[in-house]
Amino acid sequence: MIQLLNFTTLEPVQKELVLSWRNHPDIRKWMIDDSLIALEDHLHFIDLLHTKTDRCYFLVQKGTQYIGVIDLTAISKDSAELGIYANPTMRGVGTALMNALIDHAKTLGLLKLIAHVYITNVRAKTLYKKFNFKETKQTKHNNKKMSTLELELC
Repeated sequence: MIQLLNFTTLEPVQKELVLSWRNHPDIRKWMIDDSLIALEDHLHFIDLLHTKTDRCYFLVQKGTQYIGVIDLTAISKDSAELGIYANPTMRGVGTALMNALIDHAKTLGLLKLIAHVYITNVRAKTLYKKFNFKETKQTKHNNKKMSTLELELC
């Protein structure tokens, strides 16, 4: 059973767990902002989520295990950008995380999900292709090529 735990309701130990994952080298290297995040900044970011209506972040729990993080940002009437990363000590949870993300997007009435991924992130691109995301363009960020992928939720 999958549960989505909103960042705004997390216990302090859960907030620190999420930060440890986000700062893990295997996760951080794929982030647009790949800098280390300080605990104080992380907690401030979570506190500000109470005031935001265009984004939501969740710690994903499957049974008794925390398996990853999903988020929707730039939420508009029809679409949102997605973020997804697994617990860095786990493998094989991408499908469960993506299913949870898509299910939540549908409950919000979204029609399209948009992902931005470095073209060298083969694991992420493989996951997106498994869910029929289509590449719509390529860009560069910090001299690294990125793909924009979209999924129609009809």
